[in-house]
Amino acid sequence: CMSSGLLPTPISMENSDNSVDLHGDEQIIEVIELNDVEPSPDDLAQELDEAGFGEDDGDEGWETEDEMETEQDDSDVTFPKHTGSVFCVGLDPVTNSMAVTGGEDDKAYVWSISDGEVILECTGHKDSVTCAGFSYDSKLVASGDMNGLIKVWRVETKEEIWSFEVGDLEWLEWHPCAPVLLVGTDDGNVWMWKVPDGDCKTFQGPSCRATSGKILPDGKAVVGYEDGSVRLWDLKQGSAVHVIKGSDGHQGPLTCVESNKDGSLVLTGSVDGQAKLIYTPTGKVLCVFSTGSSNAKGSVGDDNDSNSVESVGFCKVLPLVAVAYLDGTLAIYDLSTHSLRHKCQHEAGIVHLQWEESSSVVATCTLDGAIRLWDARSGSMVSEYRGHSGDILDFTLNREASLAVTAGGDHKAKVFCLQRPDR
Repeated sequence: CMSSGLLPTPISMENSDNSVDLHGDEQIIEVIELNDVEPSPDDLAQELDEAGFGEDDGDEGWETEDEMETEQDDSDVTFPKHTGSVFCVGLDPVTNSMAVTGGEDDKAYVWSISDGEVILECTGHKDSVTCAGFSYDSKLVASGDMNGLIKVWRVETKEEIWSFEVGDLEWLEWHPCAPVLLVGTDDGNVWMWKVPDGDCKTFQGPSCRATSGKILPDGKAVVGYEDGSVRLWDLKQGSAVHVIKGSDGHQGPLTCVESNKDGSLVLTGSVDGQAKLIYTPTGKVLCVFSTGSSNAKGSVGDDNDSNSVESVGFCKVLPLVAVAYLDGTLAIYDLSTHSLRHKCQHEAGIVHLQWEESSSVVATCTLDGAIRLWDARSGSMVSEYRGHSGDILDFTLNREASLAVTAGGDHKAKVFCLQRPDR
């Protein structure tokens, strides 16, 4: 395999005495034929080194196993405008044709999911944009950064119509049927505004972070706090209807809250490794769900003393709930019996889950950069999609569950067309 440059080329000798007369001078240069001389291992090593082999050239031109794995790209559209990690993504609720993403580059973008074209660039933020979403009618989009600067933009005219600055932002959510914005901050306050009028209410919780929140269909809101307590707020009256704390509450900060379709049931998740099912009319805890850990990549610590719950959700068509854990376990529980039905194991920590609107399929995104679909009836994986070279930090499905839009730590957002065989 070694060609020119590695071994000297033999010289054909015409003189029988193996000498060459140069310009007729008496100087004799003796040339030795090398045809039968075997190079030593040291000589070969030196020649290889001179040819550039063995040098640390950054592996240019060579594919490593990890690089070959990341070449798989099942996505149909890639949105490349962000110059830092993309932290959040949302779809416009009316047409499901526009996405909004927020990133580490202190920007949010509204863009078309069909071709990735920018519709609106949301600028002027002071820090990473960690929250972004559309209003119920898709006419407005809100973007919020970690410093607490919140901006609202009118999509049609591409103009900023309202802004406000609060404490460090934890979460942001639009009301499901009104131009009302609800946000939680690190000082424990929850703010509510009518946009763009600016009418404002504040809901004072305990003196700790309001870590998660959800507006319910009946006009109430459930908010989880860093101290493990859960409060059900009446948004019109501005008062707490129920407070779940102590042994009924969580033993660590809440990470997520979700409600069923009519808001009568709420599921909360915490870093304490538990998910609690709460009946909202009475504030009573009906059940506590928990499961063991399994040391997946992306989990916190090797001992996994606390296997954090990262995402929860209610199935829309069957009495099932899903709980996603940081150790990579997706647990499917039966609501009627409160029993564990399936454990769907991932190789990396789960970041977020979402049920399809009209089936028993639940989708997950993970720290190993994959989207997976699971059939909750059988506990088996339906399909898997890859394309990110880093973590997926957020994702959402469209109404038909035909598309998934992802936000990645690799500075990209992607659109995946989900194949839907009969199932």
